[in-house]
Amino acid sequence: MDTTFEEMRQQMAILKEKLEKQEIVNESIIRHSMKKKASSILNRYYIIAALCLFIIPYGYWVFVELQHFSMAFWIGTSILMLICCGATIYNGRHLHTTRMFDKDLMETRQAVARAKKFDRDWLFVGLPMTIVWLGWYVYEVHLQIDGDTTGLFIGAVIGTVLGTAIGLSMHMKTQRQYQEIIEQIEDLKKIED
Repeated sequence: MDTTFEEMRQQMAILKEKLEKQEIVNESIIRHSMKKKASSILNRYYIIAALCLFIIPYGYWVFVELQHFSMAFWIGTSILMLICCGATIYNGRHLHTTRMFDKDLMETRQAVARAKKFDRDWLFVGLPMTIVWLGWYVYEVHLQIDGDTTGLFIGAVIGTVLGTAIGLSMHMKTQRQYQEIIEQIEDLKKIED
């Protein structure tokens, strides 16, 4: 009887060790997945920031040199791009820490939740700024009335539709990835508790 009991205890110890190893593997997989999602968001932010900076000199060439829009329009566009670039970099700081997901999970969850909220709230700032900019663009096109402005208006409509679709798609994907990271942190917290 003692031998059977001892064998059962050894088997339970082996099973417990296997379960602990499985939890470590699961935790490692979850942490890797979170890092991958955060890296994807951060890379998207880098691309957006780079595009914002690129638009400043490109906008001068297109709007001032080619289309003869006012210098004020280009300056306004440049300021808008700098604000967008700054907001993107500002929000990316929540994900920028390379060892972020090796820290306390609650700190990480709070940082990701703040980044998600800022990204969501930025939509309510960015959209009105874009609408004002588009109105200004239409006004600048209107000032060029002595020439054929049909192409400019068609370009504006196509650009607005495509830009809105791409922007909202990227926004929804980023929000979804933030939510997935938060849910994975909560899953990890359950494993640790």
